[in-house]
Amino acid sequence: MTTRQTLLATVLPLALLSTSAMADLSTTVTLASDYTFNGVSQTQNDPAIQGSLDYAFADSGMYVGTWASNVDFGEGTDIEWDAYFGNYLELNSALSVDYGIAYYSYHGEGHSSDGNYPEVYTKFGYASSLGQTELNFWYSWDYFGSGAGHVISMLAHTFEIAPNHAIRASFDISNSLDGDKYTWDGSDKSYNHYRIAYQTSFAGFDFELAGENTSLDWDTADERIVASISRSFDL
Repeated sequence: MTTRQTLLATVLPLALLSTSAMADLSTTVTLASDYTFNGVSQTQNDPAIQGSLDYAFADSGMYVGTWASNVDFGEGTDIEWDAYFGNYLELNSALSVDYGIAYYSYHGEGHSSDGNYPEVYTKFGYASSLGQTELNFWYSWDYFGSGAGHVISMLAHTFEIAPNHAIRASFDISNSLDGDKYTWDGSDKSYNHYRIAYQTSFAGFDFELAGENTSLDWDTADERIVASISRSFDL
């Protein structure tokens, strides 16, 4: 089985969670050349179609949503379906925090659900004249149903190179806290992931072209280019 966390690569981005910029109910559909999670393909290097449905409680900053994608973990696991609940707060004009809990579930065969797991997350944002900086953390106490504690730490920065054109660079570390229950690449308790992406939008569509690589020696985690196009709709 390949590895997965998200989003989200996969809850809502900080910029989209601003209650002043988001409708109460929205949906997003994405087509991607590959579904990678922290640099590891979840679709055996094949394309993915993904969709989300999100509701924001505009008065409080709370939100709830669900997200799904095709995957290919072998042995019949072909759908990932997640749910999440969180709260986004703007602490002042520069600082923000986004925290919540997510549950990742897998479908296809009876054994697919063995990999289901919960996760909590906290994301800090700092906006300045140089762009948006993020410091993000994810923690699971039952990573992929293994019973292992697991932490992902990410540092990212997004800056505008021209109006409606941005570059986002990120670095993250995936670290198993229980090496006797879950390891990477045989005996490694952690691995690194590097990513740089160009982002823009046109006619209501969002486009991203990213290059990424990891320290893992897997054909599903080597250097690659990933392209995606998405469209959000207010409901």
